[in-house]
Amino acid sequence: MEPDWVWRETVNKEMGSFQTDWSEWNVLVTGGTGSFGKKFTEIALRECKPKKLIIFSRDELKQHEMRVGGFDDERIRYFIGDVRDYDRLRRAMNGVDIVIHAAALKQVPACEYNPMEAVATNINGARNVIEAALDTGVRRVVALSTDKAVNPVNLYGATKLVAEKLFVQANSYSGAGPTRFSCVRYGNVVGSRGSVVPLFCAQRKTGTITVTEPNMTRFWLTLDQGVRFVMRAVESMHGGEVFVPKLPSMNIMDLAAAVAPGCRVKEIGIRPGEKLHEVLLSDDESRHAVELDNMFVIRPAHPWWANQNWSAGRALPQGFRYTSGDNPVWLSANELKALAEEPLDVEAAVEV
Repeated sequence: MEPDWVWRETVNKEMGSFQTDWSEWNVLVTGGTGSFGKKFTEIALRECKPKKLIIFSRDELKQHEMRVGGFDDERIRYFIGDVRDYDRLRRAMNGVDIVIHAAALKQVPACEYNPMEAVATNINGARNVIEAALDTGVRRVVALSTDKAVNPVNLYGATKLVAEKLFVQANSYSGAGPTRFSCVRYGNVVGSRGSVVPLFCAQRKTGTITVTEPNMTRFWLTLDQGVRFVMRAVESMHGGEVFVPKLPSMNIMDLAAAVAPGCRVKEIGIRPGEKLHEVLLSDDESRHAVELDNMFVIRPAHPWWANQNWSAGRALPQGFRYTSGDNPVWLSANELKALAEEPLDVEAAVEV
């Protein structure tokens, strides 16, 4: 059962009038074998029915496993390639209308230890996606970002901040051309590898779970909600926006009690590059953002942006910040317990 905070059909009304017949579109998803890509493929094929859906990723084994695992539809094309390779991206985008850019190195510790690799994929890869989309005439590109891009304290967040800036400003390069770029920024995805839920599930067998900092809070959403929000962004974007959904927060100790009741909690200390609370919208960004019932839209401060876009949104008060620690909406005990029952995707990497 969906919790009360989940956005429903009101999102379609809020996000403009650009309704799209997906059956006329060819869609490409970078990082398409990850958790987001698989859930996007599942929902798109069942509900949106695109003309063609291209899974672009660099791992042939994951593509094979995805194909034999139930994704063997005649509309799917499996395209081996890396976002670091511009020529391969350009070939893959021929005839494509929509690109969802989900490929990234997402594990905070891995990015800290391998900074050059994080830059090569998350920043140089973003540039390649932009240039290939411009050169092939893709109509709309939506890039996935993260709360860690706001006031970043780790390399992963810093690379995603740069990627956001690249995608927003890429609209100036398209000019009168058809290509438009926007971003979707959201929080941690429940149950994916690298998140704390599967860690707690594994540790509870020992009777002891580890917590870095008992006061830590995070934004949470399910994979299904993330995918549907991205789809709505594709349908309604003008180009240049950063879409931020309103999400619930959770405290790490409340989650521990729900997932591993009765277990001893061992505090191990906050890790390098880790925040106590996450931020989805900073006070500086809020000056350019508008609020709708279920989301915020950060509008670009560039001369090419039309001020009438999202004019129905409400201005935010001076100094407004949207943080997981000050969030007015929190997951209830029952909703936290439901998280422990979510199916876990052991193949996908998500930031922690």
